[in-house]
Amino acid sequence: MTFLRRHLVSLALVLALIAAGAAGWTGWSWWSATHDDSLRYSHTRDEVLRSAEQAIQNLNTLDYRTAESGVDLWAESTTGALHDQLSQGRQNFLTQIKKAKTVTTAKILDGAVTELDDRAGKASVIVAIELTVTPATGRATTKRERLAGQLTRTGTIWKLSSIGQVPVSAA
Repeated sequence: MTFLRRHLVSLALVLALIAAGAAGWTGWSWWSATHDDSLRYSHTRDEVLRSAEQAIQNLNTLDYRTAESGVDLWAESTTGALHDQLSQGRQNFLTQIKKAKTVTTAKILDGAVTELDDRAGKASVIVAIELTVTPATGRATTKRERLAGQLTRTGTIWKLSSIGQVPVSAA
């Protein structure tokens, strides 16, 4: 009986050591993963893409009936020279859009961050969108475009600082 008891105690001790080692390894792995710079970088990349897609959707969506709040949203979504350009042309643009009586909506199809410099607070993106323009009379038209944008971090928020169409090359 003492032989069996001795082996059971030894087995229990070995199992306890294995369990403690596994718990230690799991804890270290978890801590290491949560303090990994590449994880932080990937979260920043995801935040940049979300901000870019929302800003590009904002800039390509406008209803003539609520044009002023739409243009205000443009201003909130942008920074730098793009923000200045939109602010300076605000009144002229509002007059044109109210006269045209169109409703434009954008749907993000896909997007990607092509460059990210977290330290400098700069990023580049490319986004595919579907635009639907509905005139006051007539049928709505839909087209797809690819846009490239630059983002700049302002404080803790990423804002669009430039935007342009991506040229389509012949296959």
